[in-house]
Amino acid sequence: MVCVYMNPNSPIEARVKDLLSRMSLKEKIGQMTQIERSIATPSAIKDFGIGSVFSGPGNGPFESALSSDWADMVDGFQKSALESRLRIPLIYGIDAVHGNNSIYGATIFHHNVGLGATRDADLAQRIGAATALEVKASGIHYTFAPCVAVCRDPRWGRCYESFGEGTDIVRKMSSIVSGLQGQCPEGHQHGYPFVAGRSNVIACAKHFVGDGGTEKGISEGNTVLSYDDLERIHMAPYLDCISQGVSTIMATYSCWNGRRVHSIHFLLTEILKEKLGFKGFVISDWEGLDQLCEPYGSDYSYCILTGISAGIDMVMVPLRYELFVEELTSLVESGEVSMTRIDDAVERILRVKFAAGLFEFPLTDRSLLDLVGCKKHRDIAREAVRKSLVLLKNGKDQSKPFLPLNRKAKRILVAGIHADDLGCQCGGWTITKYGSSGRITIGTTLLDAIKEATGDETEIIYEQNPSKETVERDDISFAIVAIGEAPYAESRGDNSELVIPSNGLDTISTVAHKIPTLVILISGRPLVLEPWLLEKIDALVAAWLPGTEAQGITDVIFGDYDFKGQLPMTWLRRVEDLDQPTNRVKPHDPLFPLGFGLTYTKD
Repeated sequence: MVCVYMNPNSPIEARVKDLLSRMSLKEKIGQMTQIERSIATPSAIKDFGIGSVFSGPGNGPFESALSSDWADMVDGFQKSALESRLRIPLIYGIDAVHGNNSIYGATIFHHNVGLGATRDADLAQRIGAATALEVKASGIHYTFAPCVAVCRDPRWGRCYESFGEGTDIVRKMSSIVSGLQGQCPEGHQHGYPFVAGRSNVIACAKHFVGDGGTEKGISEGNTVLSYDDLERIHMAPYLDCISQGVSTIMATYSCWNGRRVHSIHFLLTEILKEKLGFKGFVISDWEGLDQLCEPYGSDYSYCILTGISAGIDMVMVPLRYELFVEELTSLVESGEVSMTRIDDAVERILRVKFAAGLFEFPLTDRSLLDLVGCKKHRDIAREAVRKSLVLLKNGKDQSKPFLPLNRKAKRILVAGIHADDLGCQCGGWTITKYGSSGRITIGTTLLDAIKEATGDETEIIYEQNPSKETVERDDISFAIVAIGEAPYAESRGDNSELVIPSNGLDTISTVAHKIPTLVILISGRPLVLEPWLLEKIDALVAAWLPGTEAQGITDVIFGDYDFKGQLPMTWLRRVEDLDQPTNRVKPHDPLFPLGFGLTYTKD
């Protein structure tokens, strides 16, 4: 007879109950264990019954591996899982936070801050659906996305992972969940995990909760707020994700009023699971449990006891899994962790696996490979760039707008370190965690796009740092200068000054002194714009971190489309404004308010 849990026609809860009844303690704890691919061996997966494997940033089968290579690797791990006693498939996860960004040749979409500037929920959903297809083509089932943090301080190194400073903006853009997982049918049970089919992936709303509200924007810092404010500002987007059937939620590294959230039963269990009705699983962040003691990871048994008791269901161990299994087993056998808590965690994990169809379709659907980096997806990415651009200045005289530019101009100077740098254009979490400069994947730089958008009769002069001789020419119609931040991620992006790097300012100063200049700012957040800079340049566009399709920029600056973007964050005058005791988020006298954005046409 076929076991109930192997029968796809049986209700999910019946399958969960049947499989759980057949599992040993070792197999249950194995399901709660997520390990990094660098230490994942066939024997470890099979013998420990590992529930999930994931690739840390940049950790693929080999450098510049294609989606087909990833599929081969993931299927290999999956086949090991299917050789275990109960043949429970594993979930393979990755940080696909703006497209399947770790994989060479995939479409790299705008980072979330740029999507927040669009205010376009339908666009976010379509980006989620396209990302899901490219993730599944690589054999991967699970993305640690979306980040639904409400970023209250641009000094935070993860600012660009947030859709904006306004809770309403983040709630609106959480529609990306329905793109990743598919649209829940009418009448779907609230809080129950939902994955529509083989073209969709398991999503993860993160990082619960308050990670965007830490003091001075310090990564993994302390969010000091009453519960009412935490709920109103930072928790609200999770309600939208849960209502869309989000399957998993990741706990934040940060603290709430001095306590690590990974250890707070009130938030993870009483609020998230009981009050909000979330029925998927809660996953820790990388070594999130290790942070629960001092020195870091020293009393591992205490860390595990605290985290599991608080409500963590799956633990991103990610390396010392044998010790994790040993210690958690001991805690259960001693009665310090109850079997009820273990069974609750495993039920949640199995529920997601059944909902995602992993038992029926554990291996890669290779027919999806042709969709990776396809024109349709790149067109969506290009559309997102067009809609995200925020026009901050257009002409030194309001009656004489500088934009749109003339694509038939005789001679155009293109300058700045970001003008022909795909890596800088994509930002962090691209191929590797921290990103890098250069042609790191397949895409179109701003310089490429300008050449494509202008006619054969237009001469494009490109000098990253223009010479004196070039700047003093009197036959250049105008200049396009692209400057901004180098790629970064997480705490390496924490920035207490928020100034434009000096090489960018030097280029603007040199060029704009002699030539009418459009400045395009490539950054993950608002940066301080000195008065002299604003006075000197003719036009300024905030392009955020647009990804691989820079044609979206030229579509707008040459006038094929109008500007639509609105600031997702208040644009400060001075960093000191962020520390005003009465209004830390919105300075009394911002340079540009939340929602600001000029257009070619006036209502």
